[in-house]
Amino acid sequence: MSNLNDLTTLALPSGNCLVADETASRLSLSLQGQPLIELRLTREPELKLRLEERFGRPDGQAFWAACYWLFARDPVCQRLTWHLDDVPAETLLSGLLIATEVTGQYRCERTLFWQLPQPWLGATRTGAYPQQMVISDGKRHPSRAPKPRGEVYRRYDARLGAWVSLRTVEIEHDLARFNRWQNSPRVASFWQEEGSLEKHREYLSKLEADPHTLTLIGCFDDQPFAYFEAYWAKEDRIAPFYDADDYDRGVHMLVGEEHHRGPHKVASWLSALVHYLFLDDPRTQRVVAEPRADNAKMIGHMHNQCFHCEKEFDFPHKRAALMMLGRERFFDRCSLA
Repeated sequence: MSNLNDLTTLALPSGNCLVADETASRLSLSLQGQPLIELRLTREPELKLRLEERFGRPDGQAFWAACYWLFARDPVCQRLTWHLDDVPAETLLSGLLIATEVTGQYRCERTLFWQLPQPWLGATRTGAYPQQMVISDGKRHPSRAPKPRGEVYRRYDARLGAWVSLRTVEIEHDLARFNRWQNSPRVASFWQEEGSLEKHREYLSKLEADPHTLTLIGCFDDQPFAYFEAYWAKEDRIAPFYDADDYDRGVHMLVGEEHHRGPHKVASWLSALVHYLFLDDPRTQRVVAEPRADNAKMIGHMHNQCFHCEKEFDFPHKRAALMMLGRERFFDRCSLA
């Protein structure tokens, strides 16, 4: 894992690279070799920033980059206090900066910063899909947006020193890999979906046609390692077992590649998966999961990422633990880097 104390560069999903020259009292940032912003820093009792110079780049880009750098550099930092004579309107309208009662003083809160959808969602849908209530299979729920295709989330994990990304399943491209993962004895002991290529093609095709479930491939540095199912809880079999909200999302998770197991990898991909689901629709207030109640290792990993166990309950096929993570708790305790 990378040492954040040695951090000097941060890659952005756009392909650009943010480079920093930081001392105890100054921060200079450049983007693709071009100067971006210079700040004077005061670190006690909290981190305060004064603008020294901007270099003709879009104001919002420069301020966002500085906030990103400082939050990634120190995952414990919860707030940045800016002192500005002139503040770009776009930074206030987006929620990047918040005006305080002190003239010329603005705050950037970690809990708000990581709720800004760009650039992590790229070109995918970032607004809330219009709400219209419908009934399907006897369940009343909002009509869901058409499912995206391709990459839906990308972020450089500075702590891990690797890209973590999510893309939608391409059945013909991913079928053999999915089949191999499902036939792994370790995976089969929990998923119980062993079988042939044809069985798994049918399995994935059924989910592709299901508007309430999105199938995803998790990648580290663009190498697939995991399979996820993100579903709308209101239409799912879990709904009768708790008071499901219209925009709750649920997840099923499978790590297929053995060399990508371990708590530090789980911390990276699980936080990225939850982050994506909360960004995908700002009305989503909870992410839930229902691992087998005896899957102590996975439940432990989820506890480490701020999930809590609401209760245990009985599905027809398993005794399950209802794991739950609220939006407020996730972003208040957000340690993304």
